[in-house]
Amino acid sequence: MKAGFVAVLLALAVIAPAQGKTLALVGGTLVDGTLRDPVANSVVIIDSERIVAVGRKGEITIPAGAEIVSTEGMTVLPGLWDMHVHLMINGHADYAHWDKVYIDRFRDVIMPASAKQLLHAGVTGARDLGAPLGDSIAVRDAIRRGAIEGPTLFVSGPFIQKKPYPGTEAFRWGVDSPADARAKVKRLADAGVDVIKLIDQDQMSEAEVAAVIDEAHKHGKPVVAHAHRPEEIRRALKYGADCLEHTGLAAAPRYPDDVMDALRERTANMALGPLFWTPTIEGLYNFPYVVKHHEHIDDTRWHEGLPAEIVADIRNSLTHPERIAYFQQTPQRWPTLSTKFAQLRENGVLLLVGTDSGIPMKFHSDSTWHELEVWVNRLGVPAIDAIRAATYWPAVAMKADKDYGSITEGKYADIIAVRGDVLRHIALLQNVDMVFKHGKRVK
Repeated sequence: MKAGFVAVLLALAVIAPAQGKTLALVGGTLVDGTLRDPVANSVVIIDSERIVAVGRKGEITIPAGAEIVSTEGMTVLPGLWDMHVHLMINGHADYAHWDKVYIDRFRDVIMPASAKQLLHAGVTGARDLGAPLGDSIAVRDAIRRGAIEGPTLFVSGPFIQKKPYPGTEAFRWGVDSPADARAKVKRLADAGVDVIKLIDQDQMSEAEVAAVIDEAHKHGKPVVAHAHRPEEIRRALKYGADCLEHTGLAAAPRYPDDVMDALRERTANMALGPLFWTPTIEGLYNFPYVVKHHEHIDDTRWHEGLPAEIVADIRNSLTHPERIAYFQQTPQRWPTLSTKFAQLRENGVLLLVGTDSGIPMKFHSDSTWHELEVWVNRLGVPAIDAIRAATYWPAVAMKADKDYGSITEGKYADIIAVRGDVLRHIALLQNVDMVFKHGKRVK
């Protein structure tokens, strides 16, 4: 009896701390990331890191002693995902300068600042596509340990391409044969990256492209491939890339017919699952407005975590937005964007929200809601579908939907709450009131 009594006491000692972490989010309209209709007067029960119950007031019993957090007047939804970010850059207009001056500060200063800004903007999951290998792994793992704030990261490390641009060899790896392509992918996989990023594949031999994708899949790593040029898309589809990135094709008015034929054939093959595509459209779509109305450069939210001298350098680089080389062809590209976006939607692609956050004038503190706003208010995507493209489907794409992507029992409590009706006014996401990551309130 005495031994049994001690065992009971020990069990209670283990259980008690978990019970002390119970939260109840009560009263808001729940948009849970699934196909379920919004739930008014919702209740979400969180025990430690995970969601244990979801329902309506009066139908869900709130555990005794739970901390009640009122979400009255708010929309409650899964934490957002951004499927194309660059933590190593922060809106500076001159890449060559940035890479030369700050590469030694990526790991300890710049990438942690970027990650914190994303999280405080309601982004609890992100795919970082391009950075030095050691820095990518270190920052991802520091976030997972709780050493720094940030979204749950899935990282690619360096780009794989035919030949790195001068001065970028730390985060762009060239390949010179199929064997070299396999060796580079194996090195990334062995280091622990989550995804392989392939660019300029139209400059490679087809055997090299095939080797990159096949080797990645042998290691269980999805491949995301650039879609800037028609042949990049053709080869990505031919050899089985899992996701394509960007809207692409410069000023061409639409995607070529043969590309659309290949796209339809791929999206019709249900056995292969969805073909994901991250259009990163907003940076181009909004540029004609932003170049004339750039008050967002004065928003101090993008300063968070950055030393004053880096903030000053970024601001100085943006003194003349109309001169930024990165955007000079945008006036010719802009009229083509809505057509290309519609072509992708109409031909079975599963679009994911991603932003290219970090490119000139694109700050981690506001990129994601800007992308969602363009999808909904300019390109006609229903708000509920856009939200799923920023919550549920990214988790599926990264094979993490067992733990993330919706507010359902058993998943991590990655939840945001926004005052007002997000389904009617998507731009409310620019001011996320509450952010919970793994059950911990971080904002």
